Amino acid sequence: MTPTYHRALIVGAGPGLSASLARLLAADGLKVGLSARDVSKLAGLAAETGASVHACDAKQPAEVEALFANLETDLGGAPDVVVYNASGRLRGPVVDLDPAAVAESLMVSAYGGFLVAQAAARRMLPHRHGAILLTGASASVKGFAGSAPFAMGKFALRGLGQSLARELHPQGIHVAHVIVDGAIRNPARGGEPADAPDSHLDPDAIARAYRALLHQDRSAWSSEIELRPWVERF
Repeated sequence: MTPTYHRALIVGAGPGLSASLARLLAADGLKVGLSARDVSKLAGLAAETGASVHACDAKQPAEVEALFANLETDLGGAPDVVVYNASGRLRGPVVDLDPAAVAESLMVSAYGGFLVAQAAARRMLPHRHGAILLTGASASVKGFAGSAPFAMGKFALRGLGQSLARELHPQGIHVAHVIVDGAIRNPARGGEPADAPDSHLDPDAIARAYRALLHQDRSAWSSEIELRPWVERF
């Protein structure tokens, strides 16, 4: 059976993938909530999609609980689709990294994902219905030099997704981790190199892959998918 969804929350919302996903879900008739620490950048997207906007620091338990409580009012119920897009992208040589900054990065990438998934699951379990989608990266499966904090956080988020899928799939909640293996196309940053067309992932195409997960029959749910440009080397 293919489930039907009504309300979506995107945490760590901003331009790029989150914006593409918000537009796509809104076009499909879902009510959309957008959450970020800095909501000033979301005004245009909210106006375009009719989404509600909520300031939230995802690594703070009280703020996450308040976010879900406010969503129930603004969307007319708890979200049955929750996407965690937030990441802590600290980089640098390991000998130079500030331990406090590393802890902050891990809290955003992994602990925030746990808090959001926990709050979502608590509301989905009574209905035995819902989807929790976690956004991964190349760093979810391979750590790069100078990027230890990002790799640690993304490895942890992937482990969270695997555990949640095994726990929640039998209870009707679809959990999937999406490995976005490559750079996402962003014209504001100069776009793709002229000699390497299609070398970056199209955010609209990524969003369609997320939507495809939501339309999977529960007899054949994916718990993880990898997305990369066709020219990307594994």
